[in-house]
Amino acid sequence: MRVVTMGVHVLDVLVRPVDAIPEGQGATLVEDIRMTAAGTAGGTALSLAKLGASVRSAGAVGADATGDMLVQLLRKAGIDTGFLVRRTDTATSASVLPIRPSGDRPSLHLLGANITYGVDDVPWDALAEADHLHLGGPELIGVDAAARILHFAKEHGLTTSVDLLAPGVLGSFEQIAAALPYVDHLLPNDDQVLGFSGEDDLVAGAKKLVGAGAGLVAVTRGGDGALLVTAEGAEPVPAFEIDVVDTTGCGDAFSAGFVFGIGLGRTPHDAAVLGNAVAALVAQGLGSDHGDFDLAAADAFAATGTRRAQPGDRPA
Repeated sequence: MRVVTMGVHVLDVLVRPVDAIPEGQGATLVEDIRMTAAGTAGGTALSLAKLGASVRSAGAVGADATGDMLVQLLRKAGIDTGFLVRRTDTATSASVLPIRPSGDRPSLHLLGANITYGVDDVPWDALAEADHLHLGGPELIGVDAAARILHFAKEHGLTTSVDLLAPGVLGSFEQIAAALPYVDHLLPNDDQVLGFSGEDDLVAGAKKLVGAGAGLVAVTRGGDGALLVTAEGAEPVPAFEIDVVDTTGCGDAFSAGFVFGIGLGRTPHDAAVLGNAVAALVAQGLGSDHGDFDLAAADAFAATGTRRAQPGDRPA
């Protein structure tokens, strides 16, 4: 499967565990500090490469030390970074993530070069040769640019998926509506569905997005797993029971598993099971790149792992 992951690339600096930030110039000891590639494009690329996809990343990063590290980490994971443009006047996007003992992760984030990516930077010929386009953070490049890129992909026979970046409170329907007719699989979280749709009910919000053109909306819901919504109805796909270390990158990991599963010809339900399994494997360690797994290992975990029971779910 030849995938282009386009859009948001971030360098994460993760610190664990952090109960509270020391006051003044105080200090505290922690167990781990590490850096990983991340973002709705970069983080998804990591898990796609592990599953066996041929991945080319496209986006904007700074010509700074942070960008050097981000590119190096992606290359180490086997990702083609030749279409990451380097900006000399803008810093690389980065986040500092103090990970709580529960696995929750507040964020201190620098937008950086991600917001500078546009249609003039797109590797159109390479995109036309791919099987799938995953666009992460279309609201950052603007809906018109996102729609043009996704339309091009569909015209050239690619399947498409989109994940959102902004929290729901900052979202609006107008930020994504024009791009939705060219989206096969929309992969937001529950907060984003409500915020971008303007609805109060999750299923109603997802159906509004489907009604505007998205083929399927696979909503991630943290520990509650995923919710698949089409024009025909909604189906929950429960998460797996695990000991959570860090939830950073779990949405991106789900996107990778779901996209790869669809690429293998699996049903949306079975693709979502794979997505939940990949997310569970990533959540058991620190950072978006956690876990030494491949497709066989993810499928084995899905076959043997305990799924959280939910009303209306089909048997595990």
